[in-house]
Amino acid sequence: MIVVAATAACAAEPSPEVAVRSFLLNWQEGDYESAARHTDGDTAQVAEALRQAHDQLDLAALRLSLRPIEMDGDTATAEFGVEADLGIGDPVWRYTGSMPLTRTSSGWAINWSPAVIHPELGEGERLAVTYDVPDRGQIHDRNGTALVSETEVTAFGVRPADMADMTEGINSLAELLGEDPEPLLNRVRSAPPEEFQPLVLKRTADVSSALLRDVSKIPGAETEERKMPLIPDLAAGVVGEVAGTAEHKVSNRVSGPYQAGDTVGLNGLQSSFQQLLAGTATTRIVTLDASGQETGVLATWTGVESGSLTTTIDSTVQETAEQSLATIDGTAYLVAVDARSGEILAAAGQPSGTANDGAFTKQYRPGEAFTIVSAAAMLAGGTTLDTTAECPRETKVGNRTFTTNGSGLLGTPDLRTNFAYSCTTAFAELAESVDGALLARTAQQFGIGQPWRLPVPAFSGEFVEVWDAESVAATVVGVDNVTVSPLGMALVAGAVADGRWHAPRLVEGEQVDVEDIALDSQVLDPLRELMLTPVQQGSAGALNIDYLNPVRGQTGTVQQEIDGEEKTVQWFVGYQGNLAFAVVVETEPSYTYQFAVNSALSFLQLLPDSYTAADAAESEGNA
Repeated sequence: MIVVAATAACAAEPSPEVAVRSFLLNWQEGDYESAARHTDGDTAQVAEALRQAHDQLDLAALRLSLRPIEMDGDTATAEFGVEADLGIGDPVWRYTGSMPLTRTSSGWAINWSPAVIHPELGEGERLAVTYDVPDRGQIHDRNGTALVSETEVTAFGVRPADMADMTEGINSLAELLGEDPEPLLNRVRSAPPEEFQPLVLKRTADVSSALLRDVSKIPGAETEERKMPLIPDLAAGVVGEVAGTAEHKVSNRVSGPYQAGDTVGLNGLQSSFQQLLAGTATTRIVTLDASGQETGVLATWTGVESGSLTTTIDSTVQETAEQSLATIDGTAYLVAVDARSGEILAAAGQPSGTANDGAFTKQYRPGEAFTIVSAAAMLAGGTTLDTTAECPRETKVGNRTFTTNGSGLLGTPDLRTNFAYSCTTAFAELAESVDGALLARTAQQFGIGQPWRLPVPAFSGEFVEVWDAESVAATVVGVDNVTVSPLGMALVAGAVADGRWHAPRLVEGEQVDVEDIALDSQVLDPLRELMLTPVQQGSAGALNIDYLNPVRGQTGTVQQEIDGEEKTVQWFVGYQGNLAFAVVVETEPSYTYQFAVNSALSFLQLLPDSYTAADAAESEGNA
């Protein structure tokens, strides 16, 4: 709405206010012909100049306000305020305009010139908006190695001055690229006409010669080859993808204050740290002469330079983790952490790709791998390593039947042996020695369900406290009432290795609100001894590869329905030195091959010795 200021005119004299107010109201409403009639210029030319100014700025809204009018006989000067909204993601341009008026026989008329639109706009000049977009920042591993490679990208765009019909040309280009034409047209309208305007980014490898040929037939359409850090080399599910790659497009996939042609993170760290990595463009409103040369700068909004991000990922560990899963024909994850800090060293997924973030988010039953936690609760409750329990093929607790792998064990094995062979039935029977409250507290001490957060989606686990014997038994062997992620179980192993549970960290310098949790020192020594037995004599014997710095851990197998299909979920959760890790593999129910154990073996054997050679005794001394 036009805001009318007080005028200096005498009430007895005709005032130019009516002409000024009508002109501003018509201009604001886009009735350019009516506005032009209040000037002394050619109506058609003035209307076209006002219309072009609107399009050259690609205005979302225009608000004009009347300010004081100074009169001097038959002439007057009227000031007015302008608020030109340049649209989503762009600033509002505020300035004070001025228009001279002359009294004629038919009333007051505005003396037309381009300076009415803006005081510094001269004859033969036009307005334009330019954007100086910073290069996208890099994501690094803990040692400064880039995790995202420079990708050859084809920028599809136009040179507006060469377009026969802007609307028709943009519509044709958008149709070829499968884009919504409106965002593309909005950018082009306000751009300097002689400059190439990139609108859509595609990986050059995905661009066909037929597409290039068809684009070249559109007057003013061009392509330009560039290199940008878009595709992750490692840890794709953590790093994430940037719009403009493959079939992802900014204009129809990403909401927010971005223009066509901008790079925008779709997921992972690329999305979480979009503002840091992308920065913001420096926006300028400029004047151009008839040849498209810049003649002046009317306004500048300085953007923010892009920045880089350093993660806790170690490229060597990450690459090794990915190699160890590469032969898995199905779904599998491996997460490795530094047991001393909770820093995530690797998060690998199979199948690999930016869409697979299951290393942090996938929700699994832990099966017998949960006996690491269950055994800790039992030891805290008075059970010892010498406590015995039979390990039959089947056993019944309440109304629930539990079955162990294989045919069970002979005699009445002690806790060491039952743990070594992940004996489901023995632990189901031993569950009577631990109540639900103690089991729940122990699970919390190992971080399950703790309220930690990462800058990317993650699942911290869930524990449902239970009381009846049947439910406690099902929980002890990890087939019910407890749900974990691969990351959560790697942190469980890290807690045993270090003696303290640490919340996970993924980005250098990020603050963690959840405090470390010290484990009971009276429980740690026997628990570490238990975790040695599967490797030295039991279900994970393939990992008995280092006598001086042994691998410790536990296996697990559990049946679980995943995406409507019945799957067998295999686990190995353990540590060597200060490197803690969890491997989980989804297999068909009929498979008996130890995919998780053998992937863990591959992982440890491929890693340089320096990553696993830390003296285990040194780590245990931290308890």
